[in-house]
Amino acid sequence: MKKLVFLFALLITTIASAQKNSLLVGGNVGFSSEKIGDSKLSDFELSPLVGYQFSEKWTAGLQGSIMNAKVTGLENNEKYKVGGFVRYSVSLSELFSFYGDFGVGYQKTSLNNAKGIYAGFEPGVYMDIKNGFCLNFSIGGINYDNLNGKNDLRQNHIGFDFGKTLNIGISKNFVL
Repeated sequence: MKKLVFLFALLITTIASAQKNSLLVGGNVGFSSEKIGDSKLSDFELSPLVGYQFSEKWTAGLQGSIMNAKVTGLENNEKYKVGGFVRYSVSLSELFSFYGDFGVGYQKTSLNNAKGIYAGFEPGVYMDIKNGFCLNFSIGGINYDNLNGKNDLRQNHIGFDFGKTLNIGISKNFVL
């Protein structure tokens, strides 16, 4: 089951190729599991997004995320994110294009009712297959987030994870 969820997550990532005056609908599905001794951590994340391509190179839209993390013997932690993103795309050939996504928004966790902001940049490459369907590839990015809870100290995190992650996805572009 874990392998099936992992393969599905690889298939459903990012969004499609840029066409002026079109709507992009896409997102990510992710799952991870880690076991250390008797303790087990698993999380599931769903991250939809919708964007409008107002030129051949620029797309802007809304993104969100719902994550549920479970740790053996501890309370579940749910994390919600909502924000906006901007994408800049450059065509490398008829088949391949390079893109950079920048996103920023608000986040909240159920654990300790922590709230904060996030921002991130993720470059990638997509391959236009046919009729607005694309395969998308990325290998990480740069991200920042902070959380401030009732009983916890303020948490700030800066991540640089190029090469630590691999996302492969399929997506669809709807021409308006």
